[in-house]
Amino acid sequence: MDLKEIQNLIKFVANSGVAEVKLEMDDVKITIRTTLEGNVTETTYVQQLPAQAALPQTAAPQVTAPVVVNAATEAQAPAENSKFVTIKSPIIGTFYRKPSPDKPVFTEVGSTIAKGDVLCVIEAMKLFNEIESEISGKIVKILVDDMSPVEFDQPLFLVDPS
Repeated sequence: MDLKEIQNLIKFVANSGVAEVKLEMDDVKITIRTTLEGNVTETTYVQQLPAQAALPQTAAPQVTAPVVVNAATEAQAPAENSKFVTIKSPIIGTFYRKPSPDKPVFTEVGSTIAKGDVLCVIEAMKLFNEIESEISGKIVKILVDDMSPVEFDQPLFLVDPS
């Protein structure tokens, strides 16, 4: 529906004497209300965007202070991390380190894990999915905070396979 058609619809509703008209199409909702105050007619319309464009954001971005790193540390970091294997999230959801609030965490930094061990759970659509290790080794770093949202393919753990 273009602007000219909307303007014609507003004029038609204002002249018809109807108090309110609602029109819903695939990606547009229009509500036209008219109120009479003496001889003055006031017309209001509201146009909404498509549903997928109007989704609320779930988390506010976090601002972090810039980190100053010298060239020696910068060159050393990729070399150190290259020997580690990154375990990534297979799904989008909420990351949990424990099976339930009153249970201990699945794994800690420094823990030795075997292939098939459960490392965490990710809740997606009220289903709790256990994430199992695909390798054996030692947990070097946990890259995600407990109860935080994770994206598909986001790194969760660094594992030293040696």
